[in-house]
Amino acid sequence: MAGLRVFVSSTCYDLSAVRGQLRVFLQSLGHDPVMSDFNDVLYDPRVHTHTSCVDEVASCDVVVLIVGSRYGGKSFPEALATIDFEQLQSESKSVDALKDLDAASVTQLEILKAVEQGLPVFTFVDERVWHDHALYEKNKNKPILSEITFPSIEKPETARFIFEFINFLRHRTRNNSVFPFGKVQDIEETLRRQWSSLFQRLLNEQRQRESEARRIDVLTEQFADLKTAILTTIGSSNEREVARGVVRFRRLVDFVRALGLHDDSFVLRERHSWEELLERAGIVDVVDAERLHWARRSSSRSFAMQRSRLFLLKGDETFYEVRVSIERFNDLSLDWAAWCELAPDSRAVIIDALSEMVTGPGIARYVREPFGRYLDSIERDTVLTEIENSDGRVV
Repeated sequence: MAGLRVFVSSTCYDLSAVRGQLRVFLQSLGHDPVMSDFNDVLYDPRVHTHTSCVDEVASCDVVVLIVGSRYGGKSFPEALATIDFEQLQSESKSVDALKDLDAASVTQLEILKAVEQGLPVFTFVDERVWHDHALYEKNKNKPILSEITFPSIEKPETARFIFEFINFLRHRTRNNSVFPFGKVQDIEETLRRQWSSLFQRLLNEQRQRESEARRIDVLTEQFADLKTAILTTIGSSNEREVARGVVRFRRLVDFVRALGLHDDSFVLRERHSWEELLERAGIVDVVDAERLHWARRSSSRSFAMQRSRLFLLKGDETFYEVRVSIERFNDLSLDWAAWCELAPDSRAVIIDALSEMVTGPGIARYVREPFGRYLDSIERDTVLTEIENSDGRVV
């Protein structure tokens, strides 16, 4: 089986020793390093060599970026044309590095192509450059900045481009980990631990998916048995209607139960509109997580950060969190209209039947805190999770 194709992006002259050692390390892990200085890049004679380097990135699986004292040569205009800079504007909260495209280096374009293609990028910054970057950040808006010499940067005129590109990577909405390093062994140890942890997580997620599939199979079988039991035990003329109701209204009943309505007659005997149901529950607004700006920052450890979620806001600023898309929520409103057409006896039998099923967590839960505060805590927890996953490294 072929190993991962790992594109190593950096300036070559100042980091040749690091690149050579890193190549041996990657090969020892069974991976295929792709490095321009070892002729691993296909230099298509029909295009510029810069374009060939950028195009090669898209054929790789992982990118390792090493930032040292040099910025590298300016890229050829043909290579610039291969990058979708408009798309990249939404990839980071810091896009100053994208404003002066004429000054973009080949190394920078390689990483921008990786970001555009959604490839994982592992960034390593020389600790001397990282130290000077901190100094740059503290003084970047002061007139004195032009008088500061950064010892780690070989050419003073390139300092701003190097530091702003680091900012672009650090402030991405995902895949934004940055690791300072003092020696090549730091890079090797970090990659070994990061890739091992990632592999472990993928295995764990696979086990969880298999467990969830088995649980669904069990529930499906229970549901089929329940339908059969209803058909054989009701014995009245409305048995077919009740059986169909158990199938159709399972999610609706689950949702209504989560609202915690204390008036049984409202659900079992009376006829009300969907808007009246929401009003009875104190719901004043429906927010789709898909449209929230921060929903793009997915996190497997955060329920609310996933898509296909709705937030039903109450008048007291607390809310219900619902695990359905807006389309499925609209379907529930149609189910409610059909529910109200059923006879009260049929409604009662359906609810009793569904109460016997073990379905696990419901599709909705009530959160007893202000919605705004909840969003703030989700953002904070996501940042802390990223820091924890990066083993305490700077992110």
